[in-house]
Parts: sequence; C-alpha cells; structure tokens
Amino acid sequence: MSGQPTWDAVDAYFTETLVPEQAKFEKALDASEASNLPAISVSANVGKFLQLLARMNGARKVLEVGTLGGYSTLWLASALPADGKVVTLEFEQLHAEVARANFREAGYGDRIEVRVGAALDSLPGVEADGIGPFDLAFIDADKKNNPGYFEWALKLVRPGGLILIDNVVRDGRVLEATTKDVNVQGVRKVIDMIAKEPRVDATALQLVGIKGYDGLAICLVKE
Repeated sequence: MSGQPTWDAVDAYFTETLVPEQAKFEKALDASEASNLPAISVSANVGKFLQLLARMNGARKVLEVGTLGGYSTLWLASALPADGKVVTLEFEQLHAEVARANFREAGYGDRIEVRVGAALDSLPGVEADGIGPFDLAFIDADKKNNPGYFEWALKLVRPGGLILIDNVVRDGRVLEATTKDVNVQGVRKVIDMIAKEPRVDATALQLVGIKGYDGLAICLVKE
C-alpha cells in the first residue's frame, strides 16, 4: 500500500495521535485560506518537527525566510522562551498582514517581528541591527534565491546552530541536472554549496505526507 492516499492517512494518524497542540494554530491556516494565500504552509507534523528541533537546540532567536501566513512561524515561536524572538522575512505585504493578525490571535505577537520586502534586501538590515546571532534559520521562500539565503544564514547563525532549507526534493525533480526550472536550479545550487562548505555538517531527508513528496535539508553550523 503506497501513494498519496496512504501518505495522507498516515499523516492524519500521526497528527491526531502525536501533535494535539496543532489545533491551536489551525486558525492561522483558516485565515490564510480566507485571504487566498497559497496553500503551501508546512504540515502539522513538519511544524512540530521544526518546533522540536528548535527546542533541542535551545533556541532563543530564530530567523525565518518566507513567512506566508505565519503557520511555520508559530511553530517556531512556540519553541522559544517568553523572551525569545523570531524575525521572519516576507516579500508580500498582504501575507505579512495576515501573518501579523495570526500571531496576535495565537498570542505570540510579542515575540515575532515581520519584516516586509525582498529577503535579500532585508537581511543586511537584520545584520546591521545586531539582532543575532541566531540559533536557527528556517529558509522557505523563493527557491531560486536559496544560495543567497544560505550565505546569509551562515553569517547570522551561531556555531552550533541549525540552518534548515525546505522543499529540496520537489517531487524528485532535484535529480534533473539540466532542468530550466529556476526553483530546481536554486535547490541544486544550494545543495552543491552545502556539500562544499566546510563550516557545516549536513544531510537532507525525503518527506512524504499531505503535502506530497518533498524534503528538508538540515545543516549544523560547526563549532
């Protein structure tokens, strides 16, 4: 037994059994849908995985590239102490407005800062403002700019911190070395950069579930 129906059912089983707290963030998904935002948020199981990674890392400061409606942001913020902070970067003004409302509704508005604009334009300001070093960076934005986002994450994440890059499998299209798809090109370029980067130790996991077939790259910044 395999394929999307099975993936959906297994995801639902694990979510219902192991991730009961996901219900408190469902309003964020509902608000995103009502505002016609793309239905590309992480699944509840992956959200909980992000939260667990942040908790295991002892994270107090998190950088997120790509906010959308703020569902993954909420999972990350929920891992932090009361004085922790998430800085999340979003290109679209509407997405940022929906996300801010979601953060207030969920009770995390005081520990999440949304910066609007192209992330590669916003990141120098994050550095200049001295908010870091960050304990964890989650990159989940336009894939063609993954190389640039990774370079900035290396600057801003502390030794011993984590850099996570979402959607690196793309239904298996990551294997297409000669593709003209700029998103796949961006993934392949960043994977090549990670492989050659002596400052990180990394792997990538293939994931299946209600979001289909994709994956996550996990990089540990060396001490």
